[in-house]
Amino acid sequence: MQKPSFREAFKFWTKLGFISFGGPAGQIAIMHEFLVDKKKWISDSRFLHALNYCMILPGPEAQQLATYIGWLLHGFWGGIAAGVMFVLPSMFILTGLSVLYVTFGNIPWIYAMFAGLKPAVIAIVILALIKIGKKSLVSYYHYVIAALAFVCIFFFNIPFPLIIIGVLVLAALLKQWFPALFAGKGGKADTKEVDETGYIINRYAVVQGSFSWLHFAKQLLAGMALWCVPFIFLYFFVPDFAFWQNLSVFFTKAALVTFGGAYAVLPYVAQVSVEKFNWLSKYQMIDGLALGETTPGPLIMVLAFVGFMAGHNHFFNSAWYGTLGLVLTTYYTFLPCFLFIFMGAPVIERTRGNNSIKQVLSFVTAAVVGVVLNLTIYLAGAVIFPAGVSLAQLDYIMLAWIIISFIAMYRFKIGMIPWIGVSALFGLVHYYLLH
Repeated sequence: MQKPSFREAFKFWTKLGFISFGGPAGQIAIMHEFLVDKKKWISDSRFLHALNYCMILPGPEAQQLATYIGWLLHGFWGGIAAGVMFVLPSMFILTGLSVLYVTFGNIPWIYAMFAGLKPAVIAIVILALIKIGKKSLVSYYHYVIAALAFVCIFFFNIPFPLIIIGVLVLAALLKQWFPALFAGKGGKADTKEVDETGYIINRYAVVQGSFSWLHFAKQLLAGMALWCVPFIFLYFFVPDFAFWQNLSVFFTKAALVTFGGAYAVLPYVAQVSVEKFNWLSKYQMIDGLALGETTPGPLIMVLAFVGFMAGHNHFFNSAWYGTLGLVLTTYYTFLPCFLFIFMGAPVIERTRGNNSIKQVLSFVTAAVVGVVLNLTIYLAGAVIFPAGVSLAQLDYIMLAWIIISFIAMYRFKIGMIPWIGVSALFGLVHYYLLH
């Protein structure tokens, strides 16, 4: 096998940006299926090693994982291509939908298609949960960690960052006091390492130099400069600089606290943008969440819709300023993601051969399985109990389509993208039969 060309990798990252439905679990599953199972560009162990790092960062882990793998394949520009193309299609799609939303109001046939997509997305997330669980839960102890993480977030609403910190502390203590819990599997593990030498990244990965504080400082200064540059444009060419300054600073803060994905930060964004800044109404925030859930790309793009509505409403229903708000929000939401990868990935790669760090981080991946299970239940509940959790409010049609979607993709191996098209058609038919 030969290392993929930059053009070949770019084509995949572009395609991924358009088909990355299903939230982080679904997006990670798509990357794993293509990059590990199909193309063998990256081995399973290195995929999980990168995923472990991205899981403990603030920001959308799937987008950061794509950036990390792009960086491994083709260096800096490979990471830029992967990270940008993961976001760009969803930004354009969301811009178009946002303009339609404010221009024509509630468009029944668009929301009918989205309604059909939602149960299919739930099935995709369930499939991804099964696949990630099989890869991550390799011992009884990992199952226990996953269960504890689920209990913490589902029953006690403990924030995701605290769960991850707790798991890291617990794993470190267990590693110190009960090292037998982390014992390898002997020959089987050794064979796996030998088998993985045939993967592309193991043979052709971009060779990065040793960690340098000078290089780290240069990257940090470059990131700060990139953060400041848009302010020059906003100050000289756009009215009401104070509004744009508030918008940019607020979404930078939001990007730095998005541990645990979009659902962890949405309550904070909703409270400040709706109640403090009055950028949009509570109902517009809910509509934005519906758009974010049913478009490709990371769910954190909901923040871009908030930015659009902020610019649109502040400048007297201007779609142009709404679009500028969306672009700025996207820029400031994802700029830290690239910095975390380019500054941290060289350090993380140096720990790849450290079995102790691998074993401790494997507990983090196990905890993430429990958190994804919580997210699956949360999303499924919103779809099958739209008016409240009770048997009388159960939407049997949506529940049936979740089951049908799962069987179609799991048992009959129908592709994800064709089934998304079928589900959109189902949503239209369902709407017009009821109306």
